[in-house]
Amino acid sequence: MAQETRQPSGTAHQVGTMAHSHAWPGPLPPGSAWIHVDTATAIVVTDPAGRIVLWSGAARALWGYAPEEVIGRSLTALFTTDGAALLHRDGRSVEARVRVSPLTASAQPAAEQPGGFLLTAAPQVAAEARPAYDDSPRDESQERLALLAEARTRIGAGLELEGTADELAELLVPRFADAVSVDLFEPVFDGELPAPVASGPVRLRRAAQRPGSFAAGARPVPGETRRHPASSPLSRCVATGRAELHDVTDPHMTRWLADDPATAAELRACAAHSLITVPIRARGSTLGAAAFLRQGASRESFAAADLTVAEDLVARAAICLDNARRFTRERGIALLLQSTLLPRGPILHPGAETAARYLPAGRAAEAGGDWFDVIPLPGTRVGLVVGDVVGHGIGASVTMGRLRTAVRTLADIDLQPDELLTRLDDMVTHPTQGTDDEADAVGYNAIPGDIGASCLYAVYDPVSGSCALARAGHPPPVLVRPDGTTQVVDVPAGPPLGLGSLPFEATEVAIPEGSLLALFTDGLVETRGHDIDERIDELRDALARPAPSLEDLCDTVLESLRSGTRTDDIALLVARTRILGEDQVAEWDVPADAAAVAEARRQVDERLTAWGLQEATFTMELVVSELVTNAIRYGTEPIRLRLIKERSLVCEVSDGSSTAPHLRRARVSDEGGRGLFLVAELTQRWGTRYTSAGKTIWAEQALARPPRS
Repeated sequence: MAQETRQPSGTAHQVGTMAHSHAWPGPLPPGSAWIHVDTATAIVVTDPAGRIVLWSGAARALWGYAPEEVIGRSLTALFTTDGAALLHRDGRSVEARVRVSPLTASAQPAAEQPGGFLLTAAPQVAAEARPAYDDSPRDESQERLALLAEARTRIGAGLELEGTADELAELLVPRFADAVSVDLFEPVFDGELPAPVASGPVRLRRAAQRPGSFAAGARPVPGETRRHPASSPLSRCVATGRAELHDVTDPHMTRWLADDPATAAELRACAAHSLITVPIRARGSTLGAAAFLRQGASRESFAAADLTVAEDLVARAAICLDNARRFTRERGIALLLQSTLLPRGPILHPGAETAARYLPAGRAAEAGGDWFDVIPLPGTRVGLVVGDVVGHGIGASVTMGRLRTAVRTLADIDLQPDELLTRLDDMVTHPTQGTDDEADAVGYNAIPGDIGASCLYAVYDPVSGSCALARAGHPPPVLVRPDGTTQVVDVPAGPPLGLGSLPFEATEVAIPEGSLLALFTDGLVETRGHDIDERIDELRDALARPAPSLEDLCDTVLESLRSGTRTDDIALLVARTRILGEDQVAEWDVPADAAAVAEARRQVDERLTAWGLQEATFTMELVVSELVTNAIRYGTEPIRLRLIKERSLVCEVSDGSSTAPHLRRARVSDEGGRGLFLVAELTQRWGTRYTSAGKTIWAEQALARPPRS
């Protein structure tokens, strides 16, 4: 680029370009250099004080200043020297790549100063020359690269379709376009893939636009669906799968504007002149289209390079949009699975009136593993359960369903709360009897969330008015008495499910009739930036407020504890307890004497007559006779007989033995062994439950429904 030759000492020299030559102000020191410079490069030469001593013809062409305007002036007066000097030409910044620094005698020769040239004189430096280039094209390229780099970090931060589309529009307005719109096919918003697109009109739903006034359409708003004619660039690009660049003022755009007069009026109103439409394609499917618009006389039209940039940006956004679509689909499946597994509506039970709520987590309403259940138990008792599975999505919902089914199965065999949690923990800890490889083969280990799951199980008895509770890594419930006083029930804290070999302990509390028992998951009281104890106090206050119904109370509780950033889903179950009246329960102590069987039948006959259930007398006498006989013959004292009349007639015989009878099929020649078989045939269902004092054999007989009036 430059050549240097030495001249005899003491001779005056001049410095210049091949096309332009400028006299050096004053004699040069001995040993000065003569530099030939390519005319395509703008050269600025300064002396050690930073004053301009040479201004080449290329510099004049680049910045528009004549040499006489700048010679002798300080370089810093013309350039912004923050590492790279800038001059302005025609309203545009031109990066000159000029660095201003004091020159000393220790300055290096030109060969060791890349991009610069030294006019040297021993032993001091006379001046420094630096080349400058018009970097406007490079600035545009760097801006495009910067947009692509930012797109990698700013687009797709979340998994919401509208949010991802808006991130693309926000990034590009006004840096790349004056207006941007993102339109998607309707099925995409439901998480589904749209059908293949053929030529013709298309219907697209707006996902995002910037600014709000115009984005390749007549003022649609996000969420609005519009029909685009076949002549529309949006329709063509989604049909062909190719991006298009248009000059809006070209005659070939006339048909589109005639088919869509509302859009034509908007284009004229905003002085639009340049349009890019790009199909949004990801993984072989077209999800929609993006449109980029430039408007106004001061804005340059899109160029071919801009079309490439738009395609690259949309390709990046398309993957993020498809990820959001997939997440939407998975979330929908998880929510559907969750809703089908959870009880629907209030559950009617003679022992308690219940109401419940489930809220998915966060803005995205992502289904998690929180769940609740109300389980009818023998003897008009009711099981109340709330659980929480770690994680979100389909895996958490599937795990929740598996645990809920297991709890119902264990509750059906009438286990005590602590024993039920022990069995449940064992099922989680040891899911299969095979090896870990076998567990992986059947797919069990493919669904996480079991380990660390929590559960609270309570059994309320409306006959005695008592409630037995146990918990596994779960928050304790809140009890609200009829007088409005509240307390957190002191239930011994058990470990979360899946740890194994750790005991669970149950507690039993007396609950007055009309009390309120609230079971909930930690998402209700654990929010970022709030103390857990304060949230518990807020919950107690909300539960104590008067409400027309339990449904209204649930809404009040959720509204009161809405503050704070919630990242977990919520399950809330409230139950208002009842106690069966004396006219619904009859109890007798039975001596361990075979003669007491006849007396027991007589007492049952009298009570059923008093209840007006004479039609059930024959069957119940047989049931009582068999169960009391077995208790006298095989059990131990104390023996107790109880009848409960509610929706069905329940007979319970308790004794102090833990040995349970077994149903067997007697042979023709056998004289016994048919008692439980008769009980099973005559009643709707029967079973055994164990208590700390022994066992209870129960049988339930259906009652005829009274005729409708």
